[in-house]
Amino acid sequence: MGVASEERQLLCELFEQVGPDAPTLCKGWTTRGLAVHLVVRERRPDALAGRLIKALAERGERAEQELRELAWPELVDQVRQGPPKWNPLSIGGVDETVNAAEFFVHHEDVRRAQQGWQPRPSDETRDEALWKSLGRVARMFYGRSPVGVVLRRTDGTEIQAKRGPRTVRIIGEPSELLLQAFGRRETKVTFEGNEADVMAMQDLRRSF
Repeated sequence: MGVASEERQLLCELFEQVGPDAPTLCKGWTTRGLAVHLVVRERRPDALAGRLIKALAERGERAEQELRELAWPELVDQVRQGPPKWNPLSIGGVDETVNAAEFFVHHEDVRRAQQGWQPRPSDETRDEALWKSLGRVARMFYGRSPVGVVLRRTDGTEIQAKRGPRTVRIIGEPSELLLQAFGRRETKVTFEGNEADVMAMQDLRRSF
């Protein structure tokens, strides 16, 4: 089982534990809202089109409303099933490339919205997959930073996310660095650099 599949299953198990009205780190979304987002993304092109094309907005809203009204076990099961065969995300390699980070982040969005959360123990396979994902998206996420940004693993390996005359280093495990890149504040990372530069970098709007 790849990281994407494992994180999907773990998220669905957590959905079942906490129910449809639990908080998440995604602003404005309960667990039901997050589950609807994931199903729309993978299984409901009609709802997705409504978000992107004004002429289809009403139809898209009806499709999303159908999902919001589903019984919670049925909605969670649609997340668990993953993308249908017509969706390129159903291909194993594509799923792992695109969804490893997506489902890890959203799993943690639910975990870390609960009281008493702690980072999960390091896992070599998961860490390497997330580090690869971070390498693909770091420049996009930090491209508007007013200062240089370097992401450094605790083993010293680095990703140059943005070049600049002054540099902020963000140090942590791959999982924590990925969450930080996605704009999550509930992370276990440390910063090296001028305090004003760190604050300017942190103010970037990069929540996904």
